[in-house]
Amino acid sequence: MEHCIREGMPILLLSAGQAGATAPAPLATAIVQAVAECLAGVVYVNSISPGFPAIFGTWPFVSDLRTGAMSGGSGEQGLLSAGCAQMHQFYGLPGGAAGGMSDSKLPDMQAGWEQGILNVLCGLSGLNMVYESVGMHASLLGFCLESLVLGDDLLGQVQRCVRGIDITEDSVSIETMKSVCLDGPGHYLGHAQTLELMQTEYVYPAVANRSSPKEWNELGKPDLIQKAIERKNRILADAAPSLIDFEADRAIRKRWDIYC
Repeated sequence: MEHCIREGMPILLLSAGQAGATAPAPLATAIVQAVAECLAGVVYVNSISPGFPAIFGTWPFVSDLRTGAMSGGSGEQGLLSAGCAQMHQFYGLPGGAAGGMSDSKLPDMQAGWEQGILNVLCGLSGLNMVYESVGMHASLLGFCLESLVLGDDLLGQVQRCVRGIDITEDSVSIETMKSVCLDGPGHYLGHAQTLELMQTEYVYPAVANRSSPKEWNELGKPDLIQKAIERKNRILADAAPSLIDFEADRAIRKRWDIYC
């Protein structure tokens, strides 16, 4: 850390105790430990270079106390990260925490609810940086490209929740309601306000399916995972060529076992 500071590299102060294992089991005390360790890091950094950029990286994790295994997709994990975000705000420090992991080994329904709940909790708590937000499975032991594609839709919805509800004279327009209900067709489809807000007030998924059951059946009952695979393949096919020199890449691969 001292060497990075002297060379001008921003620091991530990371505390990753695991509640019930390397940190106390009570969630509040696990947060206390993470905050205390990162505060010690802040003091250390500033003793070397006052005001040097450092991220308050409180990363307390959760144990499944039945087995001792890490449970990155649990509700308790979401509470830990949200609690840390509140401590970041209390101290007025830029901070990050982990908040989108899944215990599932596949991008299935379990992964969806775990990643969704944790990301929303982190977002609404005001967390500056959410690490491991999508793509991470088996409590960080697995990674899935298809899950990244699905996570694009997921994070779009999360960001919409974080942005909240717009309360202005234009958005809460009694005149619009009056014109539709008393002078107009009785519905807002096609109304100028509705059309104006289509691309600003609402977020639309790229992969998720919102068609009616009848339309879904007529489309051949498209499978979400298969659509994610297809989009992943299109993205990879259109990817820019490697920026690493071919000879350098070959030399690196010859020296180390690289599997991608």
